[in-house]
Parts: sequence; structure tokens; C-alpha cells
Amino acid sequence: MNTVELNNGIKIPLLGFGVFQITDQQVCEQSVLTALQTGYRMIDTAACYGNERAVGAAIQQSGIDRKEIFLISKVWIQDTGYEKTKISFEKTLCNLQTDYLDLYLIHMPFGDYHSSWKAMEEFYREGRIRAIGVCNFLPDRLIDLIFSHEIVPMVNQIELHPFYQEKELRQMMAQYNIQPMAWAPFAEGQKNIFRNELLSEIGKQYGKSSAQVILRWLYQNNIAAIPKSVHPERIKENFRIDDFTLSSDDMQKIEAMDRGKSLILDIQSLDEVKRLHNIRFAQ
Repeated sequence: MNTVELNNGIKIPLLGFGVFQITDQQVCEQSVLTALQTGYRMIDTAACYGNERAVGAAIQQSGIDRKEIFLISKVWIQDTGYEKTKISFEKTLCNLQTDYLDLYLIHMPFGDYHSSWKAMEEFYREGRIRAIGVCNFLPDRLIDLIFSHEIVPMVNQIELHPFYQEKELRQMMAQYNIQPMAWAPFAEGQKNIFRNELLSEIGKQYGKSSAQVILRWLYQNNIAAIPKSVHPERIKENFRIDDFTLSSDDMQKIEAMDRGKSLILDIQSLDEVKRLHNIRFAQ
């Protein structure tokens, strides 16, 4: 699996494995273990997912050297702020059974994320985090964070799939060498994406599924992706994208699928902001 270099020189895989919405601890542990055995070396979790312990247990069970795994987690809105972020970070390390993270992200552009960033900068300088970044930051919040602090985010993890390609945001991120990472690359199955006629037709040319075509499209755009599945055959299928290359015509056709608006998380909706603020969990 190819890698991409972040703006601090750290290299990350372009394809990883996500565990959002895998709430059953045993299922999560087995899914992560299957992913690691398949060859994935980037695992994405978050404090608010409630499955960090399962991820940590799977890594321990895998027997794979910790240094070979790029491990990601996130701080939730309720824990933004300087001191609360430090406490949440320590709990995350404990849950994951590790003494450092490869990438730590601010999960949402809400709450006291400026103070969280200050704490994360300190952890980064101490070597307890190899890279720091954000999730779901649109241009205004992203530029505000950049201009307010010393360290530019290395990653912005965003909703990104054929129906919502975030072209303007990605152009702005490119100016600061901020790596895009796509969560929900399959749009959580919306718009019947797995049976989309165009994606299916493209896939038939290469003997690949629509899901593999989507991941390859992201791969060829140097966009990291963290697809999720609890089905071993799907986990393995999603990883097999190194043996074909989409043509420039295929890439252009997929680019034309962009509808220019979110299908999953409208981060600018007041109702959505209220809903996110009301999510509470015990870490």
C-alpha cells in the first residue's frame, strides 16, 4: 500500500480501516484483527465511538509491532479545552494500550478547540503524538486555527465521496499542505452508491466492485480513506485496490458525480450543531 507524506514529513498509508458505529466490542475487536491480518496498517477510532478498548485489544492480539501501525483517535466536543483534552488523551492511550498516538484529531470544529489545539501542540512537541490534525473543519474554521497557532494541522478528516467531493476545501487545504482523509468514502450507502450505474460500469472494466472503484478513485487523488466494514470478505475486498488503475476518463466521470453538498453531516446546520453538542459519553 502506497503512502503519502504529511507536512511534517511523517508518512501515512493511503488506505486505512475505520470503526465508526461498530458498537459491539467483540465485533469491533474481530473486525480490526481481520483488517490487520489482511494488511491494513492504519486504524482510525475516536473517544466518542466507545470502542477504543476493542481496538487496543485487537492490536495486542495481532502480534504486529506497534511501530508498524498508524493509530488514530480523536477528542470529542465535551472534552475540548486545555485540561480536559489532556485528560481525554491519557484515557485514550490507556484504552488503546499504547504510550503514543500516530495521529490525534479534534473531532468537531466546536467547543473550545483552540485550547485543545494548544494541548495537542504540547503533546506533539513532547513526541507523544506523531501528527496532529482536525476533522470536519471548513475553510473559515481551518484558517482561523492556522492563523491562531504555531503548528498547521497535518490532516483534515472530512466527509468525502463521489457525491460530495469538497473541491474548494481541498484546494484551500493544498495551499497549506494539509492532507485530506475521507471518512464515509461510501457515503454510508446512500443514493444506492454500491449499485450506482456509472460506478458499476467502470468496475466491470477491471473486474472490480463499485466500492473498490471508489477507493481507487480516492487513492489516485492522493486522498487517504478509512472505509469501515464488519464483514471479513468486504474488509479484504476493500484492501485489494493496488492491482488496477482508473483511466483519466474514468476519473473525470467520477468527478462529474459531485453534487456539491453533504449527504451525512451538514456541519453548518444549527440543528446539527445542537445535536452534536448534546452527544455525551463516558470514556
